[in-house]
Amino acid sequence: MAKIHIMDEILANKIAAGEVVERCSSVVKELVENSIDAEATEIKIELKDAGTKEIKVTDNGTGMDKEDAVNAFGRHATSKLTSEDDLYRIETLGFRGEALPSIASVSEVTLTTSTGDVGTIVKISGGKLISVERGDARKGTIFQVNNLFYNTPARLKHLKSLYAELGSITDYVNKIALSHPDIKFRLSNNDNEILNTDGTNHLLKTIKAVYGLSVARKMIEVSASDEDYTIYGYISMPEVHRSSRNHMVTIVNGRVVRNQELNRVINDAYHSFKPDTRYPIVVLEIHVDSSLVDVNIHPTKMDIKFSKLEELKELITNMIHEQLHHKNLIPNAEVEMNPKEEIPRPKYVEQTLTLEKEISEPTEPIITFEEDIPINSDFIEEVDEETILVESQKENNQEIEMKKRMPEMYPVGIVHGTYIICQNEEGMFLIDQHAAKERVNYEYYMKKMGNPNIASTPLLFPITIELSSSEFILIKEKLDILRELKFVVEEFGYQSLLIKEHPAWLPKDYVEESIRKIIEIMIQEGKHFSIEKFNEKVATMMSCKHAIKANQYVDMKEIEQLIYDLRNCDNPFNCPHGRPTTVFFTNYDLEKLFKRSGFENLK
Repeated sequence: MAKIHIMDEILANKIAAGEVVERCSSVVKELVENSIDAEATEIKIELKDAGTKEIKVTDNGTGMDKEDAVNAFGRHATSKLTSEDDLYRIETLGFRGEALPSIASVSEVTLTTSTGDVGTIVKISGGKLISVERGDARKGTIFQVNNLFYNTPARLKHLKSLYAELGSITDYVNKIALSHPDIKFRLSNNDNEILNTDGTNHLLKTIKAVYGLSVARKMIEVSASDEDYTIYGYISMPEVHRSSRNHMVTIVNGRVVRNQELNRVINDAYHSFKPDTRYPIVVLEIHVDSSLVDVNIHPTKMDIKFSKLEELKELITNMIHEQLHHKNLIPNAEVEMNPKEEIPRPKYVEQTLTLEKEISEPTEPIITFEEDIPINSDFIEEVDEETILVESQKENNQEIEMKKRMPEMYPVGIVHGTYIICQNEEGMFLIDQHAAKERVNYEYYMKKMGNPNIASTPLLFPITIELSSSEFILIKEKLDILRELKFVVEEFGYQSLLIKEHPAWLPKDYVEESIRKIIEIMIQEGKHFSIEKFNEKVATMMSCKHAIKANQYVDMKEIEQLIYDLRNCDNPFNCPHGRPTTVFFTNYDLEKLFKRSGFENLK
């Protein structure tokens, strides 16, 4: 007797359901994607007990006639692919024809659908057709799933808590709503509304519905394009971040996808603008010819491969860098008040603050573009007037750009030996002196390390670095990199290096310590070593090591110089670790703190 036989269709569907229908959110995903493919403009998802008892998806799409309604539950039945060529240009969210029979095989299903004429009601239980009846003529489809996994107790037993299941469904619906802001989505659980978008095709409004007003206010609109890709969306300001990558939403041709490379590129573009262990909120819509992507990788259809991934990565990186480097990213201090004590904001009245000790006029920064500096005339080259005008214009443009990003401010004191208090006509600034000096140092070291013409300093007494045999083997492969950085280094014996010269930017009092740390970083990176990451790590290490410490005394001239240097940084808003350097209190914030904002005439 033959041992090999063809599986029963219901059994095959149950096996397929193991991949397609993992949990309640998988059912919601497949049904909602079908509604979108049916050109629905309104989709309502109603749950009972987080979908474990009932999932009901109602849409106003094109609907189905009686024949299609029955055939839809057949294995590999689909209206979205008609030939093999269609597989290479997938334009719809669904295409496999596995979802409906898989769902029907592990639940009790009622399908009510109509194209606008006679309606059809199909009932299926555990994969078996129970009945086909006439229904109402309402155009669209209602898909109701009850008692999910009732006939597969092992899967039912391993469902997570109701809160976890509801969280998974909500997360998916949030993302699909962001990917289709032109569709009105409503999600409820046990008649409690969770999400309601307006479907006006305004992405920022959808972000507000998902994340709330406070996040929506701190999103930056971005766009970029080249010959193959068009990108549009919103990225959060660096002060807005989350503990997981889950809020970096990438959408390709209307499909929410997962791609670790894209997530890494987006996160790396924020490097030094935020803490490394936190992740930004990002919603990016990527439009590309469907022949350049492949979504036929996994039954969930969320994994994707790009034909020109490097080109896309560069486009995203440049787009985010362009926005972050041209915005004032100083976070405003959040001043909260009891709503009952909130007083209407008065018209602005200019106040003059009088202190016992007279405050002199704020001094100009030590270095300014207009400052007269004595110059040795022996070294002055003759320059024509046109060149002087061009250079002057460049300096003026730099000063204007600097003021746009980091406004001019004047120091007035220090709190706890750590926080510099500054003011201008807009309000008050608090600057963390350690974080600010770290940023200044970081950009200094990055510039020096990237300059091939940096000077070196010979050592009167060479430094010997002794290593283990494994460390010595690793470092031998990278001696050329040390030499490019202007280290004069030689092998000394079996497991030692002899350092005879070092780059001039190493701090005088920490030469040996800095050299050892640099070699340690190179060893730690091992086979994953890259010169870019090495430069960044060394610059971060050096900047922190030699920054002003908390409670370290600095005089007013040093403070003014620090503020000037910070304002000239490419990113003056964050230290290399992503912490903010500056926090801003508006004049109105200060008035609210002291409950002065409701009084027109203060004496």
